[in-house]
Amino acid sequence: MGFTCGIVGLPNVGKSTIFNALSSAHVPASSYPFCTIDCNKGMVAVPDERLFKIAEIIHPPQVTPTQIEFLDIAGLVKGAHRGEGLGNQFLGHIRNEDALAHVVRCFEQQDVAHMYGSLDPKRDVDMVTTELVLADLETVEKRMGKIEKLLRVGEKKAEAEMAVCRKAKTWLEEGKPVRTLQWEEDELSIMEELFLLTTRPVIYVANVDEKELQKKEFSAGLEQIAQQEKTGFVVICGDMESEIALLEDEGERRAFMADLGLSESGLKQLVRAGYKTLNLITFYTTVGPELRAWTVREGTRAPQAAGKIHSDMERGFIKAEVIAYDEFMKAGSLTVAKEEGSLRLEGKDYIMHDGDIAYFKFSP
Repeated sequence: MGFTCGIVGLPNVGKSTIFNALSSAHVPASSYPFCTIDCNKGMVAVPDERLFKIAEIIHPPQVTPTQIEFLDIAGLVKGAHRGEGLGNQFLGHIRNEDALAHVVRCFEQQDVAHMYGSLDPKRDVDMVTTELVLADLETVEKRMGKIEKLLRVGEKKAEAEMAVCRKAKTWLEEGKPVRTLQWEEDELSIMEELFLLTTRPVIYVANVDEKELQKKEFSAGLEQIAQQEKTGFVVICGDMESEIALLEDEGERRAFMADLGLSESGLKQLVRAGYKTLNLITFYTTVGPELRAWTVREGTRAPQAAGKIHSDMERGFIKAEVIAYDEFMKAGSLTVAKEEGSLRLEGKDYIMHDGDIAYFKFSP
């Protein structure tokens, strides 16, 4: 798994259209509020040119890219935390997601009514953020009620948890997402147990039409918000992406995108933003008949990377044979890489790098 991503936003901003384009799904995407009444899930292979360039050299019987899970929930409206609309009942589904893609409408279209009458990306962002903040505030207050009972019976761990909850509560009462508050390492471990929505990193997705793609009249404002919050930002034309997704031939896709002035698909943009936001890297393994891509966080050591494949490999880790992607492509084969000394033996302290090709040795 690369990462999991929940898709949020107001109704009629194009969330389901983008979900369909990204996942090649066919969920309803109509121009009326609350078209999405169920939680939609889609698994998508991460576009990875390096993986297939490695495959062109070693010719494995099986090539397995890493995957991303997208979760599309009903649009959130003002008062969602109190149960208004349909989005509130699905908020629980996205509490475990690694990141949130916040889709914001940046296109004018007469036959697609805006929930609040006018196009105002900042207002829309503030509205959704407020609902997530209020939902988290409710979660924290409920947890504090339970902690008070533990404090009365002398549970020492409860004191630290209460301190974290009070800190989060004060911040949330100011209308601020918890992710914008500075936390100590010991506090973060407690925060993770609360599964708060506003701890999740956000990638703002400007859903535009062809006109806005050129003018950037509304999406520029959203990009400024992303820059201020130091978070991810991508521009996707949902309708165009849907047309691209229908083309099965890769050559046709590239030609269509070139005609539209697009250098890469919305999926690639979102994947790159997600990996950057979450500090993720990709490494590769060639075990038996399978060439496979794996995703880990930056700073992951070799034994923990091996543990992504199987827990036994982490427990019995001995060493890793590693070669950088660029060095492998230059050598042209593992045999030549070994002869040139590019294939290195690394121990338990080795930190994995993006693009590493690794073979882990372990004792069962």
